[in-house]
Amino acid sequence: MPELPDIVVYVEALEKRILGRKLEEARVMSPFLLRTAQPPLESTAGKKVVQLRRMGKRICIGMEEELWLVLHLMIAGRLHWEGEADGERKTRGGKSARSNRIAEFRFEKGTLNWTEAGTQKRASLHVVKGEAGLRALDPGGLEVLESDAGRFAEVLLSENHTLKRALTDPTLFSGIGNAYSDEILFAARLSPLAMTEKLSVAEIQRLYQATRTTLQEWTERLRAEAGEDFPEGVTAFRKEMAVHGKYKQPCVRCGTKIQRIRYASNETNYCPQCQTGGRLLADRALSRLLRADWPRTLEEMENRKRKAH
Repeated sequence: MPELPDIVVYVEALEKRILGRKLEEARVMSPFLLRTAQPPLESTAGKKVVQLRRMGKRICIGMEEELWLVLHLMIAGRLHWEGEADGERKTRGGKSARSNRIAEFRFEKGTLNWTEAGTQKRASLHVVKGEAGLRALDPGGLEVLESDAGRFAEVLLSENHTLKRALTDPTLFSGIGNAYSDEILFAARLSPLAMTEKLSVAEIQRLYQATRTTLQEWTERLRAEAGEDFPEGVTAFRKEMAVHGKYKQPCVRCGTKIQRIRYASNETNYCPQCQTGGRLLADRALSRLLRADWPRTLEEMENRKRKAH
């Protein structure tokens, strides 16, 4: 799912292309996408874009007469830009992008295409009126890059959760999902299953700094990668990441193989040496199956592998 760095770069790319431009037509191809009936989508036609903003993991396109298009890409949603040059349209995103198109927004100088891969249609489009309409969709999570350490700690300790759950809860923290929470926790050298109420003051400060640094660095990296082009190839799995999607690959800090916890359609990746003191975190399904045979430490796991051979 595109998270804060991806959404920021999307918004910046859209500002260069549609700010001040008139929306000529908005078309929805997927019956699951549009989640509101009033104001009607058709009411946005002919209106100019007057501002863009990020709200959590949503892209908000503000138009004349206080109308807002609110796009939530969810896991498989992506945006593609078709710009016009010499009267001909240059198609971006390829054949698969065109076949997965769920909506298009035709502007004066190009078209914004919205695609969603797969069969689970989770992306959503809301058309709302005014700031009140926007607030109704805002989960209310803290913008860490706009917050001081004290406020961060206050929100973190407001509920007792694992760090992984706390960071990815949109009502607590804005724009952080599965991928960047892994990277943040690795940078902070903290276990994803550590409970928030048991953190020391030093650990909370370390987490605060890691969260800010990780989000800032990745935003700059993605901004530089896109350059003047529209960001394509947005993905949660990037080769430059330290732990996310790096299961069984060596840790960039200590060389220990990255481990993971799998649950539902998500997984948490971590370094057992850097983050959990050599302890393996229990994968729910597998640890229930193995029970007493579940290895508790890296050493125990390696010993069992040697015996098996």
